[in-house]
Amino acid sequence: MASQKIITQRLDVGLTGELDKLASATRRSRSFLAAEAIRDYVALNRWQVEEIHKALAEADRGEFRTESEVKRVAKNWARRAR
Repeated sequence: MASQKIITQRLDVGLTGELDKLASATRRSRSFLAAEAIRDYVALNRWQVEEIHKALAEADRGEFRTESEVKRVAKNWARRAR
């Protein structure tokens, strides 16, 4: 088993109640759900930070899209959103 470290987190009463309901419904511990949520949050934010760093490195190298390329992509996104 990997080493673990205990942390303490203060939560408002309402959130704690919701966490307890979810723990009961999923038959998981409050600690398991909190660790899972933190793991997902860290993974998402790590990915976002890495992508930002990649984009900044591209910009530093002068790798930009033309205005027409950006407009074409935005138009496709707008069409899909409808």
